[in-house]
Amino acid sequence: MTKQRKQIITAASITLAAIIIDQIIKILVKTNMFMHEVIEITPWFKILFTENSGMAFGIELVDKIFLTSFRLVAVSFLIYIIGSIIKRGINTGFLICMSLILAGATGNIIDCLFYGMIFNNPPAPIVAEFVPFGTGYASMFYGKVVDMFYFPLVEWNWPSWLPYIGGEHFIFFSPIFNFADACISCSVIYMLLFYRKQLQNIMK
Repeated sequence: MTKQRKQIITAASITLAAIIIDQIIKILVKTNMFMHEVIEITPWFKILFTENSGMAFGIELVDKIFLTSFRLVAVSFLIYIIGSIIKRGINTGFLICMSLILAGATGNIIDCLFYGMIFNNPPAPIVAEFVPFGTGYASMFYGKVVDMFYFPLVEWNWPSWLPYIGGEHFIFFSPIFNFADACISCSVIYMLLFYRKQLQNIMK
């Protein structure tokens, strides 16, 4: 088996495995927890079920249709880039990072495209259930992304004498995210630290 073929299999396997893991986690959370329910693993690690219509870590900046369409274009571009770098020969570690980014983007796209079509959206404390396709809580493109990982590592109240933030409660790290977000973020950070040369080559 050629190196190129091995890398194709590696990229496809990692991407598929990460997508499956992401979807299993999301479906288990959505069908076993009601909205905003919390399971405390440790004081600094909690499973907190929430959903968002926007970008990674619950950020909402742009229109839903635009965001989902952008993600679809980005995934297509990532597939093209991965194919291109495999043909040119690439470090396997860099390929793994790119595959995880592709998996993360695809995992969140699946939520946006299909979750509104296949799940209902009952009020707490009722948990969601699968429904016949097309009879869910939203139309295609308008499904919400399931988030659950919450790491309130450090908390404190700012001193009351501080301007603007005095007396407010601060939490680090406050964003709630999912496995797909983690795949993207960790891979990007790793590439910036260890594969800057490869990133520069892609831009050429």
